[in-house]
Amino acid sequence: MLDLAASAAVAPARDPRPQEPHPHPHRRGRHAARRAHAAPDEQGSTPRLAALIPAHNEQDRVAAAIEGLWAQNRRPDLIVVAADNCTDATAAVAAAHGAQVFVTQGNAHKKAGALNQAIAWILPHLDDLDLLLVQDADTVLNPWFTETALATFNRRVGAVGGVFYGEEGGGVLGFLQRMEFHRYAWELERTGGKAQVLTGTGTMFRARVLREVRTARRTGVIGGGNGYYSLASLTEDDEMTKAVKTLGYRAMSPAGCAVTTEVMPTLGKLWHQRLRWQRGALENLRDYGWTRVTARYFLQQFLMGFGALAFLAYLSFMISFTALYGWPGFSPFWTSIGLIFVVEKTVSVRRAGPTAVLVAALMIPEMLYDLFQHAVYFTSLWGLFRRSEEKWVAT
Repeated sequence: MLDLAASAAVAPARDPRPQEPHPHPHRRGRHAARRAHAAPDEQGSTPRLAALIPAHNEQDRVAAAIEGLWAQNRRPDLIVVAADNCTDATAAVAAAHGAQVFVTQGNAHKKAGALNQAIAWILPHLDDLDLLLVQDADTVLNPWFTETALATFNRRVGAVGGVFYGEEGGGVLGFLQRMEFHRYAWELERTGGKAQVLTGTGTMFRARVLREVRTARRTGVIGGGNGYYSLASLTEDDEMTKAVKTLGYRAMSPAGCAVTTEVMPTLGKLWHQRLRWQRGALENLRDYGWTRVTARYFLQQFLMGFGALAFLAYLSFMISFTALYGWPGFSPFWTSIGLIFVVEKTVSVRRAGPTAVLVAALMIPEMLYDLFQHAVYFTSLWGLFRRSEEKWVAT
């Protein structure tokens, strides 16, 4: 049994000084720094912040994730790494970088199961208005993440998620993913930071909200088992978003909550990642059904499918027509439509730099990338229709 006394930084007694739950010989010298100003909660007191990193064989990545947390303007009071079925040095690396290590016991439910065990261990030591940040081990938060998230919370906001950007590398495929992530960030900003998904790369929750989610699962208000995260979903972060919103809370992703996460270096890895994301999103909608919360998600999926079909129909028509009758010639109407499309594509990635703008203007690379995404969508839809089992593949 793990010693809960090690989590003194989140014990009921409030200490205004930053504390080290798992002292490291060099930690205080390097990080004994100032405590950044945290936003007061509804009762005027300063909420405590714990950070949780689920990790399965992440010895090469977890150190950077932990150091990113120590470098926050508002440092966490406690960092916990949930070492889940690890066969490498993840736990040792985490401890060496000043994190408290929680080792899961008999977990057969992947990331969601690890999170449920660790949250059940941490949450009894948090008050309702305290906060828990859940972050992937392959992600580094920008230094303003926690400070921005704390300032975003109010009575209506139950969780604040990150805005993810791709790390460098991965060649052309990695570059196209970074363009995609920049475009997603641009869309979030246009909607005022309303989160579409409380991304697993980094999301901060009110402790009270997590307790309410578990109660709602246990009473049958929402599905997913008896824990905090759903054990039945391929995409536990997407399902958690719908759970939080179903309970009447807002979910936000402000621009200041940027995170840098890995990109998939090969088509095979990208295929498995996106198939899990897409299939999970469709299954979550099937399980929740049509509600005031899911209506916009159903509409998004419909528009995604309609757009994919329209794009494929257009390509098929142009290829067939050109093969039979030659190039159809210049059309002012369709050219103007195409120009609008190109302008939107280039403007939405301008912050990614001039190379991204040039690639977007060329259209062909992203058209091929879109065809890949369409293949993922229709494969997921077909698998859902056939009720085939989608197995977890490590990426």
